[in-house]
Amino acid sequence: MKNTALTEKHIALGAKMVPFAGYNMPVQYEGINVEHATVRQAVGVFDVSHMGEFILKGENALNLIQRVSSNDASKLYDGKIQYACLPNEEGGIVDDLLVYRIDEKTFMLVVNASNIEKDWNWIQKYNTDNVEMHNISDKTSLLAIQGPKAAEALQSLTDMDLASMEYYTFKKGVFAGVENVLVSATGYTGAGGFEIYFENQYAEKIWDAVFQAGAGYSIKPIGLGARDTLRLEMGFCLYGNDIDDNTSPIEAGLGWITKFTKKFVNSESLLAQKERGVPQKLVGFEMIERGIPRHDYPIVDEAGTVIGRVTSGTQSPSLQKAIGMGYISNTYTKEGSEIYIEIRNQKIKAKVVKFPFYKK
Repeated sequence: MKNTALTEKHIALGAKMVPFAGYNMPVQYEGINVEHATVRQAVGVFDVSHMGEFILKGENALNLIQRVSSNDASKLYDGKIQYACLPNEEGGIVDDLLVYRIDEKTFMLVVNASNIEKDWNWIQKYNTDNVEMHNISDKTSLLAIQGPKAAEALQSLTDMDLASMEYYTFKKGVFAGVENVLVSATGYTGAGGFEIYFENQYAEKIWDAVFQAGAGYSIKPIGLGARDTLRLEMGFCLYGNDIDDNTSPIEAGLGWITKFTKKFVNSESLLAQKERGVPQKLVGFEMIERGIPRHDYPIVDEAGTVIGRVTSGTQSPSLQKAIGMGYISNTYTKEGSEIYIEIRNQKIKAKVVKFPFYKK
């Protein structure tokens, strides 16, 4: 089991630690509901150093990204970020990721922790033009500092103007006295905020500085439990649950990051899917009757016939109701459609709703 540079900090703070994607990670400190509310209302700090980072450099770096990514990275400019996925050859998804354009010939890819080796090998397989590739995952720490007060809480630590940063852009500069820190206006919570990348050796220094600067803003450390409830309220996909090697980006509602203005891995068959339609789609639903939907619970119609399956579900701390996501047959994907979740052999009524569940 791997540790992050901040594992000892989490243990000292009394975090409940769990194995996640091969890492020893904090799942909660005070409790998921308290931590969830902190991020929605103030500012919370997640250690997400388990995520993977690759640097791609050289004349053909963009060409390689264009070949493996579903999105069109030619639209990026220096300091701009793009969400994308890596389609496989069978119609599924190798991973979803962020693409950062550092300059014309240098890009950073941020991938899911559980897929670091798989993604590296996949991209390497298509690297026929000798693009320089560096896996910097093990030496890079990443803090997600999320919430409506994040910019205000962090501003004293840097000369970069945080409040004016547009969503999905980044800057590099001095942060908490450390040079060459990458500050990115991204996150996985829908609450606003930043993701901050730096070398492991500065992890404790930056962590301490962030908590000191945020002391007047009700800042708290947040675990992976609340990260999951926050992302689910926004309808954000989690790799391994809502998307995987067998789900197509078209089925998953990721058509908006699947651009057919260029050729990429399996683009022809995905285009055919888009044109002819898919038999099932990923939808959001909320429970009408009492019951919490969980991963892999069957979704059924009134007669009890299986029409799909739950991929993610929880009791939403913000909405005080049970919500979920799942793939269901096209007949039932319309907003307002009544469906049933099978929970312990009982049919529990739910209805299809639009993402995001939580609206500010």
